[in-house]
Amino acid sequence: MLYPLSTLALAPVLIGQGSYVRKVTPRLPEPEGERCGTLGSGPELRLLILGDSAAAGVGVSHQQNALAGQLVRELARDHCVSWKLLAETGRTVAGVLEALKAAPKAQYDVVLVSVGVNDVTGRTRNGQWVSALNELSDRLINDTGATLVLFTAIPPMHLFPALPQPLRWYLGLRAKQLNTLMKGLCDTGSFEKGRLEYLCVSFPLEHGYMASDGFHPGLDAYSVWAEHSAASIRKLAQNQ
Repeated sequence: MLYPLSTLALAPVLIGQGSYVRKVTPRLPEPEGERCGTLGSGPELRLLILGDSAAAGVGVSHQQNALAGQLVRELARDHCVSWKLLAETGRTVAGVLEALKAAPKAQYDVVLVSVGVNDVTGRTRNGQWVSALNELSDRLINDTGATLVLFTAIPPMHLFPALPQPLRWYLGLRAKQLNTLMKGLCDTGSFEKGRLEYLCVSFPLEHGYMASDGFHPGLDAYSVWAEHSAASIRKLAQNQ
């Protein structure tokens, strides 16, 4: 009940603060650099990074320093990684699903998904969120052949320095609600060909970890994210 009651009670303040934040927050570009390639030697690992602006690397100037570049380098220490980045600023879970449907068919072993912040700000309903996540999971495992789909938790928006109070608290509450639904899907999702995993990364949201807009990851945050992701992917490889 807290969320809908808060929406009604704080609506004028939240609308005003949301408009202000959109007006004053700098819009950072997606980084330059390759969005697919092959790196390393050893057992083959086909990797897809899928999602929103964070997956696309907004917050750094080059893909080498973004999630894709850092994760691929980490995995290439003991794998031949064939990778692709399919991500764009502003995508909700529905947008990510549509992008996957429109992309050329391909096979992957592991998919890392970053989605949710735009669903929080765009007020995606619970049913829409769960339905789209279910369809996305099904397509990734049954159509691309992925044996592991890592869903990255929505970051703690109640700590984002770009957001004023009470908007920060309000969006943080909503992020927690969507994360609970995402985790529930990962915990109960059953697929014969693969599995879902909820990846909760403890980002130190302090100076140096956030980008200049106070909203996206910075270089060090992408490094932490890549390390956590690589550890989960290696665990899967060891168990196969």
